[in-house]
Amino acid sequence: MPNRSTLEEYEREESTRPPYLLTKTELKLLGIAGVGFFLDAYDLFIINPVATMLQFRLYEGGKLPPDLEGFVKAGANIGSVIGQFAFGYMADALGRKAIYGKELMLIIFATIMSITTPTGALSPESSLIYLAIWRIVLGVGVGGDYPMSASVTSDRSNLRKRGTMLSYIFSNQGWGSFVGSIVFLVVLACYKSKMGDGTSGLDGVWRIVVGLSLVPAFGTLYQRLTLRESSRFIKARQDAIEDQEDDIDKLKRQQRASEEAAEKDSQKTPESTTTTSNPEEPEEVVKQKAHLRGTPILSLPSPLLTPTSEFLHYFSKWEHAKLLIGTCMCWFLLDIAFYGINLNQNVVLQEIGFDGADGTPYERLIKIGTGNIIITALGFVPGYYVTVFTIEKLGRKWIQIQGFLLAALFLGILAGNFDRLSSAGFIVCFAFLQFFFNFGANTTTYCYPAEVFPTRFRAFAHGASAAAGKAGAIISALAFNKLKDDIGTPAVLWIFFGCCIAGAGFTLLLPEVKGRDPDIILAEELKAEREARRAQQTSTS
Repeated sequence: MPNRSTLEEYEREESTRPPYLLTKTELKLLGIAGVGFFLDAYDLFIINPVATMLQFRLYEGGKLPPDLEGFVKAGANIGSVIGQFAFGYMADALGRKAIYGKELMLIIFATIMSITTPTGALSPESSLIYLAIWRIVLGVGVGGDYPMSASVTSDRSNLRKRGTMLSYIFSNQGWGSFVGSIVFLVVLACYKSKMGDGTSGLDGVWRIVVGLSLVPAFGTLYQRLTLRESSRFIKARQDAIEDQEDDIDKLKRQQRASEEAAEKDSQKTPESTTTTSNPEEPEEVVKQKAHLRGTPILSLPSPLLTPTSEFLHYFSKWEHAKLLIGTCMCWFLLDIAFYGINLNQNVVLQEIGFDGADGTPYERLIKIGTGNIIITALGFVPGYYVTVFTIEKLGRKWIQIQGFLLAALFLGILAGNFDRLSSAGFIVCFAFLQFFFNFGANTTTYCYPAEVFPTRFRAFAHGASAAAGKAGAIISALAFNKLKDDIGTPAVLWIFFGCCIAGAGFTLLLPEVKGRDPDIILAEELKAEREARRAQQTSTS
């Protein structure tokens, strides 16, 4: 087929089996790449009960200072923006193999440092700042996992299963949240006898809960560090070098013309002497001649070693720029609503009666953990897997638009009836909201950049798109509590409603990417550009 690239045997796999039935190699790739998103969700959603435990440990059950609470919760997202840009750039510049695994090492180191927070030696405020700083470092690693795992997976996926594989990878967020809630309840139950009616042992509970995330991290570190480069990326590198060589051929022709002109001039002026370079000659021409004689020129490296210029050249064209605008804006708008809800689940838990407002510290924390499991089981995991099973049938664009619109619908219901809904009604609406976040834009905003952009720019573009999303998450984390107090929770939900409607609109900038190979599209564009240049040179010669 014309849209197939040359891949390893397992990457070329052709089968009539449904896309969601994976081979052993694909399952291995799912385990290697999926752990980053498991850890992302585990950390993201465990910070809510951890913050509650720190209220008891540091403030005797009182509220955390709003600014510091927002800083702790937003810390990982702040670091993610840095990691997404940095690792996305390096993955395209240096290759996936050279970088993959380094982000996981950073996650491991930052997790270890987080659980060393000296709550007994520092003031409460200093303890929170210490924890928030290491959560920023943790976020750099978590953020780096987005472009790395997306690129590694997309590079290796057969076109007919690419969306399914990416959805499987991303669905680990649901399991991370679910397992985090269970781990919290189990560890808390183990400390029940020690706690009694007080808060003794809570310091141990939150450190163990956070530290257990090191188990899957260490379990997959070796596989990441030893994963070989994909044939698709190697081919993209070769294509980039060939494109550069085409430009060098142009320079050679220019040099020959220059030398012929110089020879004619020397015949006219015999008194001229032979020199290696003309002092009047522009410096750039001298460099080009030196390069063509075999002298290394640092200003003409391989395109993949300077992806910034290539990236800017590629996205200077509107047909490419609008795709990046679409992926960035959709992810940004989605994360304002998604993280605004999920980083502040205490508001939701309060409405369904699981906020732990009364009782002993143990009873209150058990209620919060149970409420988190209810929320995750009802909406998170089912939504991800409906996407997995249908993405190759329905397509990414349809799923993203309907997800945005239906999430907006349930946000509107919650906002308009916030004070009138019963607990059961609130649970149902919230479960549907989470379902359509995940059978919708929360999954497809991750898939789109890994499928719509060519391999040469994939990690960089994915990192930029993901960073835009995390910027939205940071805004929500820092502004939600203040806005809730100033204008009320229903008004904040209406803002989220508007973000979802706008997200559906920006999705219209994006094409359907089912079965679409961006590398072939790029090759055709470059071929057309070369032919146009040659035609122009022929007409002027």
